[in-house]
Amino acid sequence: MKKFSLVPVFILAAFALALPIGSVFAATPGFGNLYYNGMIVGTVIPPAAFPNTGIDNFYKVTNGVTGQLGIASVAPGADGYHGGHWKVFTVTFNPEATPVLLTSQAAVLAAQSAGTVTVTRNASADFLCPVQP
Repeated sequence: MKKFSLVPVFILAAFALALPIGSVFAATPGFGNLYYNGMIVGTVIPPAAFPNTGIDNFYKVTNGVTGQLGIASVAPGADGYHGGHWKVFTVTFNPEATPVLLTSQAAVLAAQSAGTVTVTRNASADFLCPVQP
């Protein structure tokens, strides 16, 4: 009589269970990479929610162009970087405006001054996520 081993079944089950978890983290928009002063920088760890505790400005564009990432106001080595304690602002292009790629806090503030975007504080979305330059 042949013996049946459960080891391959456990390996296959572990692999199948790991797939959905990895795809959830990979599908989180705005995290993993973001813009800082026109350059793309990466995050160090998955973000953790810390509502109403943000220190450094982070801009989340809701209706921007394809390829738009979140925008950090500071990064390691910059004056005032607090380790990734992000104070979230939602950036929305106004209906009459044509969206453009925003890659820095200066670009967001210039677009706001020009009336192209509306910037709204979203304290409930504040989060912790260190970045690497």
